[in-house]
Amino acid sequence: MIDGPADTNSSAVAEPSSSNSSAVSKIKRNRIIAILVVLIALLCLWLLVRAFSKPKAKAAGAPPIPVATAPVTLGNIDVYLDGLGTVTPVYTVTVVSRVAGQITEVRFKEGQIVKKNDLLAVIDPRPYVAAQLQAQGQLARDAASLKNARIDLVRYQNSYKEHAIPEQQLATQQAAVDQDEGTVKLDQGNLAAADVDVDYTRIVSPIDGRVGLRNIDPGNIVAANGTSGLCVITQLQPITVIFTIAEDEIDEVTAQMATGRAMQVLALDRSKQHQIAAGTLITVDNEVNTTTGTVRARATFPNTHNELFPNQFVNARLLVKTLTQVNLVPQAAIQRNNDVAFVYVEQPDSTVQSRNVKILATEGETSAVTGVKAGDLLVTDGFDKLQNGSKIVQRKAPAEANAAAKKAG
Repeated sequence: MIDGPADTNSSAVAEPSSSNSSAVSKIKRNRIIAILVVLIALLCLWLLVRAFSKPKAKAAGAPPIPVATAPVTLGNIDVYLDGLGTVTPVYTVTVVSRVAGQITEVRFKEGQIVKKNDLLAVIDPRPYVAAQLQAQGQLARDAASLKNARIDLVRYQNSYKEHAIPEQQLATQQAAVDQDEGTVKLDQGNLAAADVDVDYTRIVSPIDGRVGLRNIDPGNIVAANGTSGLCVITQLQPITVIFTIAEDEIDEVTAQMATGRAMQVLALDRSKQHQIAAGTLITVDNEVNTTTGTVRARATFPNTHNELFPNQFVNARLLVKTLTQVNLVPQAAIQRNNDVAFVYVEQPDSTVQSRNVKILATEGETSAVTGVKAGDLLVTDGFDKLQNGSKIVQRKAPAEANAAAKKAG
């Protein structure tokens, strides 16, 4: 009986001891987990701090800019003045008939080149030949009367010396002779006019030139000194070009003319790409057009092959002077900023430095400048990335680049 209760109490005492041990173990485990979490958090925080506090690597230097370059050279360059011009013939003649009549012959063709005194047309000469014969007859009759009057005058003069006739009779005979001489002169004039009219029935070219379109046909009746004309003849060789020069450039042009040197003028087409002909300056007009601020100048051209056509529009280029032994640079190398021209010059360390230049003259793709010296290498492209101190590298020519690519392949 005593053993039974003793076992019950022993069992009751043993159960609380096992529960306490489990709770302690759980607490320890939780503490270890918490410590590990804290350690992990600290480790992450340390790694983050280290990552952000690590010094940044220095940026690599900018790569050189590939560009093309060209050297400054010494040479000569022509200075031209450009102006708009019109081809103007030296002579343009509207051929008209000086007498009225019917056209019996037309001896020219449209567009034909004729020489001075070449026969162009014939007017029926018969009425004028008849008038010529009448004038000749009148002159012959009056000349005979004059001859007779002169014979009588000699007889009267001899008689007067012998006091056979009065002085009044001698004076009357002298007046008759003078009258007949006047009549003969009048007849001579009429005959000359008739001769001229006969000559005018043959219409000839007054100049060398090219005949335009025909305004007459055989059988037409033409009036004397008509306004329409038979045709128009234009001289083509030589021919001139009238062009304009700005008033600011007159002094330079006249100074060159004063030296007596022949100043060359080139005639170019509308696009200024093709030279049509070359000639020389003749003169400059004597006044400036106040509306345009220009003065007209005239140049003559041989026009041997009829390159220039009357009233044709051309671009005239007047060679004013030639600059010798100046610095020549490609036009592509010149940049502008705020009305200042400058270039980029390659330095010994492969950097570039800008230099201001003054443009003296430009011809085609080449300019003469000051501010650089012969031998300097100038950048001719890639300007959008350039500034003072930029590193550059010479761009390979297409042939060199292809050869390098084949070699690398």
